Amino acid sequence: MSPVEEALKIKEEIIAWRRDFHMYPELKYEEKRTSKIVKEHLREWGYKIKRVGTGIIADIGVGERTIALRADMDALPVQEENNIPYKSKIPGKMHACGHDAHTAMLLGAAKIIAEHSEELNGRVRLIFQPAEEGGNGALKMIEGGALEGVDAIFGFHVWMDLPSGVIGIRDGPFLAGAGIFNALIKGRGGHGASPHETIDPIPIAAETILALQTIGSRNIDPIESGVISVTSICGGTAFNVIPEEVKLKGTIRFFKPGVGELIVRRMKEIFEGVTKAHGASYELDIEELTPPTVNDKRMADFARKVADKYGLMWGKVKPTMGAEDFSFYLQKVPGVFLALGIRNEEKGIVHPHHHPKFDVDEEVLHLGTAMEVALAFEFLRE
Repeated sequence: MSPVEEALKIKEEIIAWRRDFHMYPELKYEEKRTSKIVKEHLREWGYKIKRVGTGIIADIGVGERTIALRADMDALPVQEENNIPYKSKIPGKMHACGHDAHTAMLLGAAKIIAEHSEELNGRVRLIFQPAEEGGNGALKMIEGGALEGVDAIFGFHVWMDLPSGVIGIRDGPFLAGAGIFNALIKGRGGHGASPHETIDPIPIAAETILALQTIGSRNIDPIESGVISVTSICGGTAFNVIPEEVKLKGTIRFFKPGVGELIVRRMKEIFEGVTKAHGASYELDIEELTPPTVNDKRMADFARKVADKYGLMWGKVKPTMGAEDFSFYLQKVPGVFLALGIRNEEKGIVHPHHHPKFDVDEEVLHLGTAMEVALAFEFLRE
């Protein structure tokens, strides 16, 4: 059985699934239609199915070893601006990150694996996950038993930074750990003409924001990586009124847990020090969203070997400060998060993830399917 030839046979079917999912995007934990379609196909093909909310765990084969393959299904609250036949039909919702492609690729792999299930020397588990976009759906799936008995796990993400058709394989840190912070700087409001009678939270917020930038430039080892971005400021409503408070929110990113801990500690010290110096007070909530996504070297070497065996193009992929909750799976089971290049300048497929004109080069999706099938069968042969 040639995974590439088998995937090529259903290339158009994979594209059709992707387009259908693209037209009817569903946000995190709303993936009822998508999971219903996936479940119906899996049941038809003979998988044992377990539902975890809107997520699906599906098993096929028997044996001592188990490999898991994961796809995420949720979309984003983005209004699509593409002029394409399969444009989103749901106002304000769009598959702007490629999860429609991930689901279609794994569905294709599921079909091929089922057709050749008698050749399996072990068990394949498919994880169709909800709520990757800020919902930590991976944790829900793990709680639902997705990793029970699993020896290795692999996942794919379509990747705009790689040429179309190239599989990106990296060992070690690939995506960053991420956190969300919300802060409130509380002063004393008053008339804009009498600032001396107030404790103006606006310049205090400005000073705090500037001080936060020194964490990256003066506290983090220059060899390491860390990001602190204030992405929202809200304070005041009138031109002549100094407000009582200013709200801030943003994100932190890091590759090493120690760097993340340093960022959190320094943020608390800065908020405490700056507000105290001005007679103000603050509230700060920092929530860890996901840990870093760290690929297992042995599994990465295995993936390269599999790609070489079946003539699939692969290359290095740079680490990014983007985050992925696939990291939670990799904390418990060795595996690799792979990238599938989809950048095609001739087709105008150049817009970044989460952009309202994001699209994928559908002509290469079957290659992702082929790699997933190849990984499954080769892992169970070892």
